[in-house]
Amino acid sequence: MKLAFMEMASPVGSLKLVANDTALVAVLWENENPKRVRLAELIEQTYHPILLETQKQLTEYFAGKRQQFDLPLDFEGTEFQKKVWQALLTIPFGETRSYRDIAEQVGNVKAVRAVGAANGKNPISIIAPCHRVVGANGKLVGFAGGLENKEILLKIEKNQ
Repeated sequence: MKLAFMEMASPVGSLKLVANDTALVAVLWENENPKRVRLAELIEQTYHPILLETQKQLTEYFAGKRQQFDLPLDFEGTEFQKKVWQALLTIPFGETRSYRDIAEQVGNVKAVRAVGAANGKNPISIIAPCHRVVGANGKLVGFAGGLENKEILLKIEKNQ
């Protein structure tokens, strides 16, 4: 199955938005490690309705006019990864959670490292807000988009 994509400029660099026929499947970073999220063949489609709506909602988010996304999402991963990614969707706008908090939420307090690994493989960056997950001491740690971009996203949310 081929996937549609389009690029969009943002305050955190160029983002690659990827969708199938019915849902958003990825938001990828400008200097993305190609092994982090494996996808089917991509075909540029700047008129794809899900991609256009994603671009619109992300633009509103970056402009400080949107706190929640309303998009169909299709996560590809293991059952554990999907649980973690669903947990990310429950972190309120402008708040953070620790990896331990997420491990507790998915029902395995000992899975802190596994939560970190799943968080790092989150294919739908920003929309599934992995940037809201921080170290136990509140410090910014690990982020596929880079810690600078994690800080930018958290500042956007803090300033709203």
